[in-house]
Amino acid sequence: MRTHRALTLKSQCGRLAIKLALALIVVCLLAAGLWYVMRPKPISVAVALADVGRVENTIANTRAGSVMACRRAKLAPPAGGRIEQLKVTEGDRVRAGQVLLTLWNDDLTARERLSREQLQTARARVREVCELAKASARDAGRARDLRARNFISQEAAERAAADAAAKQASCDSTGTQVAEAEARIQASRADTDRTVLRAPFAGIVAEVNGELGEYLTPSPPGIPTLPAVDLIDDSCLFVSAPIDEVDGAQLKVGMRGRITLDAYRGQNFAGKVRRIAPYVLAVEKQARTVEVEVEFEQPGETKHLLVGYSADLEIVVTGRDNVVRVPTPALMPGNRVLVLGAGGLLEERRIEAGLANWEFTEVKSGVARGDNVVTSLEREGVKAGARAVAEKSAAEKKEAAKAPTQ
Repeated sequence: MRTHRALTLKSQCGRLAIKLALALIVVCLLAAGLWYVMRPKPISVAVALADVGRVENTIANTRAGSVMACRRAKLAPPAGGRIEQLKVTEGDRVRAGQVLLTLWNDDLTARERLSREQLQTARARVREVCELAKASARDAGRARDLRARNFISQEAAERAAADAAAKQASCDSTGTQVAEAEARIQASRADTDRTVLRAPFAGIVAEVNGELGEYLTPSPPGIPTLPAVDLIDDSCLFVSAPIDEVDGAQLKVGMRGRITLDAYRGQNFAGKVRRIAPYVLAVEKQARTVEVEVEFEQPGETKHLLVGYSADLEIVVTGRDNVVRVPTPALMPGNRVLVLGAGGLLEERRIEAGLANWEFTEVKSGVARGDNVVTSLEREGVKAGARAVAEKSAAEKKEAAKAPTQ
């Protein structure tokens, strides 16, 4: 009887243990399911592969620079007067020596004509006097012959020789009158040229300040006024920009660099340092800077550029090829980066950095080629230990959008 009860009790305990085990399994499954449903979603992060390439140490300008022309002249006639002829308008292309405008100069041109007439008179006078001198010289020669044969007296021969010498002196003196008349013409022409504005070089007219009939006044010393014509030679362009004085000592003429323009975003122009200012510019409430000029290495690329475009410079000081590099925006303070591991967890690593610029940083250790480095550090929840998933790149999204339609 006791044995039967013990067996019955044992059987009941076994069934209870099984039920408890099943209940515990169900609770665990429910808890796991609830955790799976309620678990935080992985953070979407932007990543970039650590690859092998070139990294450069560069120097950039502190403030925006400008595209400038190698030759630009703000022209005005050296004399004041009323505009008589205006032969160009803004945007016109002109050749070297072309007349741009003319001031009223009727009085000066009349004076030049008078000087030319005086020159003709002086030349006619020279011909007259010199012909008489030649005739007197011939008479003196005949007188010497006659004197040699005792046909005339010595006094008559000497008088003929003296007359010939006097008329030759008159011929010589009238020659100086011709030179004087020619000098007067040159002076009159110079006065006339002061009223004519010509292009000193070929270029494009950027600005015209003045209309027909208006009076132009030359700029007094130390008081700048608007130019009559602003002429630009746009066949030769360069960029001038300020570089911090701390970086100025590293620069040398001939260094290569890149030019970027706000008007052409995403496009770089190859350049070369052509001039470094021999002094430091100190402007109140601004950092001390050195003005640097960089010319375009491919002049053909500048045909569509406009003088005055804002520009930025990136001058290459040193560079290394075939090194492991990561995007510079992926770096955190202390040379730390976040790497997205194969398990979907973000891992923090400290790297040994080498050369760096705004785009790439050389990695000597800490990250291997092919690692996914996080670049979207500003997103909420992006930190070491967080679960994350790499978002698709723009190219992958574009391909995914095309896939259904193919």
